[in-house]
Parts: sequence; C-alpha cells; structure tokens
Amino acid sequence: MASPAPSSGTTAERQRVTAPYGSWKSPITADVVSGASKSLGGIAVDGDGRLVWLESRPNESGRSVLVKEPEKPGDEPVDITPKEFSVRTLCQKYGGGTFSISGDTLVFPNYEDQRLYKQSLHLKDSPPLPITPDYGGPSVCYVDGVFDSKFGRYIAVREDRRDSSLNPTTTVVAIDLGEKDIQEPKTLISGNDLYAFPRMDPKGEKIAWIEWSHPNILWDKAELWVGYISEAGDIYKRVCVAGHDPKHVESPTEPKWSPKGELFFITDRQDGFWNLYKWIESTNEILPLYPLNAEFARPSWIFGLNSDEVIQSDEQKTLIACSYRQRGRSYLAIVDVLHSSLSLLDIPFTDIQDITSGSNCLYVEGASGLLPSSVAKVTLNDEKSAGIDFQIIWSSSPDSLKYGSYFSLPELIEFPTEVPGQNAYAYFYPPSNHDYQASSEVKPPLLLESHGGPTSEAQGVLNLSIQYWTSRGWAFVDVNYGGSTGYGREFRERLLGRWGIVDVDDCCSCAKFLVESGKVDGTRLCITGGSAGGLL
Repeated sequence: MASPAPSSGTTAERQRVTAPYGSWKSPITADVVSGASKSLGGIAVDGDGRLVWLESRPNESGRSVLVKEPEKPGDEPVDITPKEFSVRTLCQKYGGGTFSISGDTLVFPNYEDQRLYKQSLHLKDSPPLPITPDYGGPSVCYVDGVFDSKFGRYIAVREDRRDSSLNPTTTVVAIDLGEKDIQEPKTLISGNDLYAFPRMDPKGEKIAWIEWSHPNILWDKAELWVGYISEAGDIYKRVCVAGHDPKHVESPTEPKWSPKGELFFITDRQDGFWNLYKWIESTNEILPLYPLNAEFARPSWIFGLNSDEVIQSDEQKTLIACSYRQRGRSYLAIVDVLHSSLSLLDIPFTDIQDITSGSNCLYVEGASGLLPSSVAKVTLNDEKSAGIDFQIIWSSSPDSLKYGSYFSLPELIEFPTEVPGQNAYAYFYPPSNHDYQASSEVKPPLLLESHGGPTSEAQGVLNLSIQYWTSRGWAFVDVNYGGSTGYGREFRERLLGRWGIVDVDDCCSCAKFLVESGKVDGTRLCITGGSAGGLL
C-alpha cells in the first residue's frame, strides 16, 4: 500500500496562511475522529486458509462481528455472525482470545448471555448452537479457548461469578462438542487464582498453560505448567516448566506447541527481556533461542495474544515467525531454531500486535505513523525469490488516508528523568497542516499524553485523536514513562510502589525537555490521559 499523498498540490506549491498555532482549521473534525475507526478483536484462519477477523462496529452500537475474507480479490468480506449475536467475552473485563476455529467449526461467546456457541462455516446460514449451560444470565463466561480433537472437546478458561461477583473463580474447563445434550463443563485445572493460554499439543497428550496468584500480575510473576492427559481425558501428572525457581523472578507467557510436539514460549528470565525459549522435556530445562535485548511479547492485559507462530517444523529445520519490539519500534522476523539465527522481514508496519500463519503466508496485525490499525497478508516467497509480498486485507479506518497531507509523523525522543543517569522515551508530533504556518518567532502549545495501564506503551502509530490536535497547530507528545512496557523489566518496574510519582515526574521531565529544546512554548503546556494515565 502506498503512503498517503497530499490531496492537491505539494507543500512547496501551496501558499500557506500565516495564523497563530492552535487556530488552524482542519478537516479532521471531532465527528471524523469519533466515527472513523472500527476496532479489531482478533484474527484466525479457517480450514480453507481464509482469514477470519473480529471487528467492533461503532455504527452498530459497538456490536462485535466475525467477518470472513472473500474468496476472490475485489469481492466484499462476508459477515459470519448473525445480527442477533455479538461476539464478546466479559472475562476479566478486557476480553481478547474471544473465538477459535478448527477446520470449518467456529466457537465463540455471545455477549448477552456469555454462553459459548458452535457454528459451521461451510454450511450456509448455519445457526449458532449453544454448547454451554444457560445459567440465567452472564454470570459465567469463557475465553482463550482451543480445540481438543482427540476427545472432541473445547478447552477454555472459565470465570465463574455465581458465588461472588467481586471474587470470581477461575478454572480451565473442557466443554463437550458432541451433538448430545448440553452438559456441565468438566474442570481440568483449578486451585490457583488466575489462568491463561491453555494450549493442546498436536497429539492431545499434553496441555500447557500459564497460571499466577494474587497479588502478582501476569507480567510480574507467573508460572508455565505442562499437564499430561490420561486416556480418560484427565490430567494425571504436572510439571512446572518456568517460574518455579526462586532464583529467577520471571513472567513466562504465550506457550505454543510445534507440529512435532516441541514446546516454545516467551519469558523474561534472562536480562529482563521477554525472549523466545524452548522446553527440553527430558531434563525439564529451558533454552533461549535467540537472546536479544528486545521484547518478543507484550503484557497480557487481554487474552489470546499471539506474538509468534511456528511456520516450519520438520526434520530439516524449525522456523518461528515472530515480532519483537526494540527502542520504540516493532520488527517482523524469522528465527531459525537449529542455527539460532534471526532474519528480518521488511514490512511497512512499525508496530505489530499479533501474527497468525496461513498457507505460505502470515497475517500480521499492525500499524505505522501513516497506516491505521490494519491486518496485512505477508506472503513468504521461496528461497529463490527475493523479498515478500505485502497486502492490506483489513483496515480499522480506511477513509483516514484521505487526510494524509495533514498527518504529523511521530519522532521518537529520549529524555533525561529526575533520576540521574536514567532516561525515558516519548513520541513527539510537531504541528502539521499544509494550509497553514505560524510565525517563526513563536513556539506551539503542547498537549502531553500520559497513557493508561500504567503498563501500556505509546506506540507512535496513526491516531486521528492526535492528528486532530496537530493539524490545528498543537504539538503533541505521547510519553513512555518509567513503568511502560517495551523496554524490559527494569524499566517496567520503576513504577513499583511509586505510581503517581515516577510517571508524573517523567511527564514533567519530558515537557521540560521539549521546552528547553525549543520545540514548544513553555507557557502553554497541557496534559491528558485515560485510565491510570488520567489520575495524575
């Protein structure tokens, strides 16, 4: 996809109007910002190799709909979800990991009653059928499910609020996918406070999962377990793979089995960065695949994150497609497990969220300073062909590109904090509007954003809420204060016990740095933010 181009003429050809910063007129209005974007809730590939995605639609009161890639290029995508359904889980409020596909079978939760439903993708107009009991309301919900073909069941995390809405019980359960009467799900894993990422091995003989307990959060301290499954479908033996050693405070995440039955996962045991590892079953050891001071995962605020995919697993080689984040930018790469080597794939995205493998391709969810949140099909050419093919399949805001001539591109800045020798980071957006300019004698006002989480990360991607301000003559800065992710555990833990102190100091230090650098007006500084970033 080409970069957005000015709608008419170039900056050099235009005669700009001189007007004070903050007074410029812009077509990026509040209505454009509020109605521009659909949000993406996950991607998967069906048995035909076609992409299925979950999108939330503002024009349908936020209803979440599963959509299927068309068979022929140029045709319209096909809605899978009937109009009386909305695909959304209430597990841990943030959701994610909402639906799963195996062949032509789809399983998803319906928002209104939170029951799981099974639907055929091949049978036209096939109605979704419930597979979990009706508890008379949304008191029980399911998330992060996978198929267990050996036993004809669906394995998922269940959150049960029937006894207490404030302290729900979380377990991993098995749901029968047969045609007989709906039965109460069978509990497979229980006893700890929270669970995520239940993942079956190819033979249905082992299951991996992540668990953790209060007061820890998944990205602070967690454990990766493997359970061995009996012929009756129960777990008869358990092994803790990572997180049990008191010498290593770590947060393993995203376990994944290869077709050969190898277990790969991500943890931050070495140097505090989330890196790829392999489990050696015979000795219960773990080996790093390609150590790098970069983050190969993100904090799991939502379920179902998928930062890597095993794309080849045979006697010759094992290849893992992965994304990692380093100094404010995401990279797409292929790791050769046998040779411990890494090869970069050149794509336009500077931020990558999820990866799903297709037939000789990857579906990558990402964005950049010029591209809104999108899903691209990245075709992997054979070794004799140079390069890759990159095609946008879905865009959260395709109409936003017509405003490209007004876009301000983010600049990653590093600035000193209140602590000597410690720096933090931010994305700075200067004012940008091809119709206007301001007097060279004045500096623009600054709007500073403190992101939520607080363990989120400013990502430097196209956001019309930011462009609303910059196209009117404001400067904007999105701060990655100490406590943000993307820079390793040490940076993330700067906020422990000091929330509301470190983040505030870093935001003030960033504003001061921009004033002293001559980029903004020190007498006109404002701050904004939501969630944890809105409590400053």
